[in-house]
Amino acid sequence: MRIAVNTRLLLKGKLEGIGWFSYQTLERIVRKHPEHEFIFFFDRPYDPSFIFAPNVKPVVAPPQARHPILFYLWFEWTIPLLLRIYKADLFLSPDGFMSLSTKIPTCLVIHDLAFEHFPDHFVMSHRWYWRHYSPLFARKAKQIYTVSNFSKQDISKRYAIDPNKIDVAYNGAHDEYKPLSPAEREAAKKQYADGCEYFVFAGALHPRKNIVNLLKAFIAFKKKQRSNMKLVVAGRLAWKYEEVQEMQENMPFKEDVKWVGYMNVDELSKVIGGAYALVYPSLFEGFGIPILEALQCNVPAIVSNTSSMPEVAGSGALLVDPNSVEDIANKMEQLYKDENLRSKLIAAAGEQVKKFNWDKAADQLWESMMKCVK
Repeated sequence: MRIAVNTRLLLKGKLEGIGWFSYQTLERIVRKHPEHEFIFFFDRPYDPSFIFAPNVKPVVAPPQARHPILFYLWFEWTIPLLLRIYKADLFLSPDGFMSLSTKIPTCLVIHDLAFEHFPDHFVMSHRWYWRHYSPLFARKAKQIYTVSNFSKQDISKRYAIDPNKIDVAYNGAHDEYKPLSPAEREAAKKQYADGCEYFVFAGALHPRKNIVNLLKAFIAFKKKQRSNMKLVVAGRLAWKYEEVQEMQENMPFKEDVKWVGYMNVDELSKVIGGAYALVYPSLFEGFGIPILEALQCNVPAIVSNTSSMPEVAGSGALLVDPNSVEDIANKMEQLYKDENLRSKLIAAAGEQVKKFNWDKAADQLWESMMKCVK
């Protein structure tokens, strides 16, 4: 069988949520199924490390699809043409987009519907594209795969999709995310936080990640505690980050906030693993991989009580109202003061992470793909 795959988000040095999902699942699937041919459609020159096995054929297909007009051209013109040229039996799209102009059965991965819940957080052109086409994609797809029970219910209810058409499997976390030794933790603290304990946030910086409230909560925490605790923020500036930049320059205790930018896995695993706790007050997540990465490092978390995040964090985290700066600050203070509580969360994290595995995710994605060609 010939399986075509949208791999436009496999970008060397720029892998984030959906890119990591694509990398981890596709690497396992192509190696586990050498009897099938996989055709990877890139929208720009690719890195050879993404050609995971001899049964993968890479194809560079312009234009580079990073704007709604180019989304449309790529998915409605380029992709249907390539599917015909390469005689594909199945199309897999891991990023929520697909083609309405092909009859080839499509397995569509929808991670979340954040653009439906928080439309103002997105650039108008992108918001229009997602909100207009996503219901059409969901209805046309032969099978849908998503990453949490919350997202399944959200997709089913909002787009009137039969729940039987939607499969769920949790994401995993990279093997690099693991508990650090005491010496490694001290080295991380020295490298990233002036030798002090620190809270950490990891993720791209845009409004949905709620960085402004996180910074306000950290200010409130520092005013109460007057401790040496730092806040390390790991992630690239994504979009609509002007308010974050303004706070970065003008906030009290700004010298205690360390902005380390985007990091590769080997660096980020050390930053997260060395932290006192992850603080992740995102407004909405289809999954929230940084939560799992922290728990896998035996780092307790403070996470939002919304969308999929309680499902992912389980008993390994304290839950907060992301719209309440006071609640976020209080939970930071509560965890800082109570080592017994922190120890309980760490123990619970060890049990919670057993539910998550990239091998299981890849196997379920494969089953979803096979439902499309039965």
